[in-house]
Amino acid sequence: MIAEIKTCKSCERRFTIRPEDFNLYKKIGTPPSKECRRCRWRHQLAFWTFGKFRKTKSDLSGKTIITVLPESAGFPIYARNEWVSDAWDPTDYGKEYDFSRSFLEQFGELRSSVPHPHQQGVKNVNCDWCDDIWECRDCYLCRAMIGSEYLSYSYRAFGCKNSIDLAYCFDSELSYDCLYCFKCYRVKYAFDARNCMESMFLYDCRNVQNCFMCWNLRNKQYHILNKPYSKEKYFEELKKFDTHSYKKVQELKKEFSDITAREAVHRENFNVKVTNSIGNFINECKDCFSCYFLEKSENCRYVFRGLENKDVIDSVGIGRAEKSAMSIGITYYDAIVNVWCSNCRHSAYLDYCEDCENCFGCVGLRKKKHCILNKQYTEDEYAKLTSKIKEQMKQRGEWGLFLPYSFAYSGYNLTLAQWYFPKTKEDIEKIGGRWDDVRETAYEGISGDDLPDRIDNVGDDITAQAIICPETGWRFNIARHELAFYKEHGIPLPRHHPDWRTRERFKPLTVLKSYRGSCIFCSRKVNHFYPRKWGYRKVMCTDCYQTQIS
Repeated sequence: MIAEIKTCKSCERRFTIRPEDFNLYKKIGTPPSKECRRCRWRHQLAFWTFGKFRKTKSDLSGKTIITVLPESAGFPIYARNEWVSDAWDPTDYGKEYDFSRSFLEQFGELRSSVPHPHQQGVKNVNCDWCDDIWECRDCYLCRAMIGSEYLSYSYRAFGCKNSIDLAYCFDSELSYDCLYCFKCYRVKYAFDARNCMESMFLYDCRNVQNCFMCWNLRNKQYHILNKPYSKEKYFEELKKFDTHSYKKVQELKKEFSDITAREAVHRENFNVKVTNSIGNFINECKDCFSCYFLEKSENCRYVFRGLENKDVIDSVGIGRAEKSAMSIGITYYDAIVNVWCSNCRHSAYLDYCEDCENCFGCVGLRKKKHCILNKQYTEDEYAKLTSKIKEQMKQRGEWGLFLPYSFAYSGYNLTLAQWYFPKTKEDIEKIGGRWDDVRETAYEGISGDDLPDRIDNVGDDITAQAIICPETGWRFNIARHELAFYKEHGIPLPRHHPDWRTRERFKPLTVLKSYRGSCIFCSRKVNHFYPRKWGYRKVMCTDCYQTQIS
């Protein structure tokens, strides 16, 4: 089998389907994608809502619920505990398959009628204002987290505690405004720090303590701008920077960004412990190609965000899956186009199903087998009917296609797709997608730009004040526990809405295009992920980085 050059049906760019791609498509039982890698991911990420939290009513009981799903979701929304209860039966929505109509048309009608839960995640305590979090407690306005406690305004935090404004961080505590940090304690304003303590403004540092505005350091203490100081002199110098002032912190951020662009060594990618793998932010992976944010996986291709996967292709946000394609969710085996499902096997075209096996074109099912369009069949009936439906879908060119943009849970602008592949309202409407215009109720309040500059000058009454984000116009508040954290750690009040802060913080991780360059040390050609506009001067290949920096 040889590589084939295809033209993407969405963007009309040419892309390559490699022999290894064909092998995996064949193993899973789905045809090769008709879209290029970027369009596949954009398409699937459009089903990953990152909307504003809002209060609404459960369509079952009328109780107040908090959700990120917009009013335009297009299906009933139940409180999670109601959704898993016996108060309703998803098979009541079951329909006979009509061979005179397309599968996707019938599936779309079903998913519009079947209730969805208001929130993703289980085993949480006091996490009402959160979404997609698991086994967490006392978290506020957080998303995509596992095993974390007492976090606020954080995104993708795993095993973190007592922190605010974290993004993609692991096992960190009492930290603030950190991105891609691991096992850090009392660290602020850091990117790619590991095993660090009592430090501020770090870039690519390992096992450092009491360091300020430092980069590429290993096993150091009492450094400022990579210069060593005695303990006494370090703390004396530190007082000169006045990090209690918002204005001063912004100046320091800009200064540190300029310094790291000019002076720091930047490795060609952020991959760790990988074998025969290509992509970025890959950890402990083998034989993975063109993958990003993937961990502990094997033989995966074109996977965007995943954990412990094997033989998976064309998927986003997928975990503990095997032999799966074009899916979003966790714990799959032999799955094709499963969206936000968990623990499903030998199934295709499922939307928010749990613990199902041998189901096809179903929505909202739990612990079911041999269902088609939510209608129950015997094992023999199921096998015969699914065979006929697949054949019809192949004739129509539907088999293996991802769900249409119009099926997404929210408008494109309120999804992760807009983070990585920003589009205009006109662009999305041309491809049949939706756009949700966010209308902010007119509130009286003060602009974030008018908040006190220094945290020392902030009174407790600020928690009763509405604040208007100067960038988005959205209202936000300073919570009591949040103010106590800022005062304890000398952090000036944030000026912007938490969602805006998260998006801005995450921008360095949204670069999916590689750039050709040369290693600053050995001159070998490398593919790195630093746009030229960042002005990074010192890019180093992995081998030289490991010998010269690590």
